[in-house]
Amino acid sequence: MNNLSLSSKQDLFLFVEKEKFKKIFILCGKKSFRKSGAQNILSPILKKKITHIYFKLFPYPEISELKDIIYSIKKFSPDLIIAIGGGAVIDYAKIAKVLEIGNNLAFDIKNSTYKIKNKNIKLLAVPTTAGTGAEVTPNAVIYINKIKYSVESEKLRPDYFFLIPDLVIDAPNKIKSSAGFDAIAQAIESLISKKSNNKSVDFAAKSLKISFKYYLEFIRSPNKENTSAMCLAAHLSGKAISISRTTAPHAVSYPFTSHFNISHGHAVSLTLNKFLKFNYENINLADCNFNLKQRYNILFELTGSQNINHLEQFLFDIQKKARLEGNFNKLGINIKKSYSKIITGINMQRLLNNPVRLKKNDVKIILFKN
Repeated sequence: MNNLSLSSKQDLFLFVEKEKFKKIFILCGKKSFRKSGAQNILSPILKKKITHIYFKLFPYPEISELKDIIYSIKKFSPDLIIAIGGGAVIDYAKIAKVLEIGNNLAFDIKNSTYKIKNKNIKLLAVPTTAGTGAEVTPNAVIYINKIKYSVESEKLRPDYFFLIPDLVIDAPNKIKSSAGFDAIAQAIESLISKKSNNKSVDFAAKSLKISFKYYLEFIRSPNKENTSAMCLAAHLSGKAISISRTTAPHAVSYPFTSHFNISHGHAVSLTLNKFLKFNYENINLADCNFNLKQRYNILFELTGSQNINHLEQFLFDIQKKARLEGNFNKLGINIKKSYSKIITGINMQRLLNNPVRLKKNDVKIILFKN
């Protein structure tokens, strides 16, 4: 099912039922597993297969829970992992599929000294949000002491995935807003990333064209058309960042999630405009092998903007209509008092992909601006 076609609940049922998997480890969020309808689909199969269900607890991927998941998978010894949920669930499964706990898993992840293992376990990813595109990316996020790190390998890509709009349509509006904005931010950052190429630009532009048409409608009045569209937009944004990776807005957003419990997509909405403007205003300092202004022109065209101020307003309006609060104070964040906590929570290596080189002081100035 590794293409852009959408699937039905019946497709998922038939796949799991007919494939010769004897032991199935299901990783999911307790609420989303039930509310999305996934539980109803798989319940008949659970009676026929040897299964173990693991409900994640943390709102974002955290090292202690990852260790417990790896241990649980090793103890159960499945031949298939089904990850049903948002990006956090799928990221957990991707890492657990290829890493062992070892002597010091946290150290190995922080220093990229982890060893990818072939555990002979297949992974099926079933997103219940339209956001990260985690079902197609070769990397996964994990937080260690509230700092975000990545595990990267082609072996992290799920072996199978199903994009099922019926499992996404009834997600709470808050999740639709946050996850959908993440898809938008990923695609925008992919356009200007130092690692971008023509292929990633094409994926990103297609994703944004869909998102700008359907995102707000998907939140307000979800139906089959706009839900299917946002599933594809998220998937395309995932394909884009598989090539390009993200840039400063994502890198700086992670401490807002780990320290202030702001959902990932909402956190990125707090930083996206600020760094887009910084990059554009310093376009003459761009350190990339493409014409950065031309990439911004693509964004201007997609949003009907005449300049960076119009683009800023366009994105602000989307953020406001999606009810993603953009004021730090209203979110209970005193940005000046919290700055040291935020800056120490940024993995500075993740800033290297930004098209304009950033120093710590630049981040401070950008965040302090209204």
